[in-house]
Amino acid sequence: MTHYALLVGAGNTVFPATAFVELTSGTSTFTVPQGANAIHIQYAISGGGGAICGADYDGAGGESQGPGGGSGGYISDKIITVTAGETITYAVGAAGTEGDATVSPVTGNRYVTTAGNGGSTTLTGDSTGSLITLTGGGGSSATGGNVRSLRTNSTGVAGTATISGTAITSGDFIESDYSIAAVDTNTSGPTGTFNDSDDGNAGDITGSGNCGGDNCRIDGGDGGSSYGTVVAGGAGGSSSGSGTNGTAGTRGSGGGGGSAQTSGAPFTDGSAGGAGELKYRFINVT
Repeated sequence: MTHYALLVGAGNTVFPATAFVELTSGTSTFTVPQGANAIHIQYAISGGGGAICGADYDGAGGESQGPGGGSGGYISDKIITVTAGETITYAVGAAGTEGDATVSPVTGNRYVTTAGNGGSTTLTGDSTGSLITLTGGGGSSATGGNVRSLRTNSTGVAGTATISGTAITSGDFIESDYSIAAVDTNTSGPTGTFNDSDDGNAGDITGSGNCGGDNCRIDGGDGGSSYGTVVAGGAGGSSSGSGTNGTAGTRGSGGGGGSAQTSGAPFTDGSAGGAGELKYRFINVT
């Protein structure tokens, strides 16, 4: 007698787990196959927020870093009830764009500038309703400055995770190799923890984001890490030597901000956040 015969004998349909499907962008639909009663989300995250450039001044008594962008809300190995045959609409959040002021090429106003927020990642069933809503990390920003007055810097805020569907935390299912497994053995997602979801992390900022004294050097703030602390955010730009731009986030993490008062350009650019993602399969839990 095969392992799955135990489940068949109990009057259940034999439904081995489907192959995983990975989505990295866009909005569309898919259909829950007959025999499935749950979706296993191995991982999902919204887009990370972008980061702004640094800023230099003329006699303002300091210089400004670009704070980091926030990371998106996430899921790691969560199983949610669905209905066989229903249509599920999905959206995978786009990465937040870098700030709208840059040094290369020279664009915008570095004293009043905003980076883009990450897009939301969502799943909604036509019969089960909203299943998950993961909002994107916020882009960093600056306001109120001019060439002789330090700007006010704001870090990108954390995205949020809302689970509206019914989570399944116990029971068995048939794996794709027809072995029987408990649902809580699903720990292959980024955090290694079953039934995990949480908000993202805000981007980094050093104090007010302004250093003290004309021609002081200040590095950019790092982007918020994603999946807890598993995936690092984009690195803030360096103010050492000729300086570097902030680096882009990955997998829903925040972008790194730009630096100020380098020996090359007077400031460096921030960067985009990391794009969202979603990986899922269907199972039948008994």
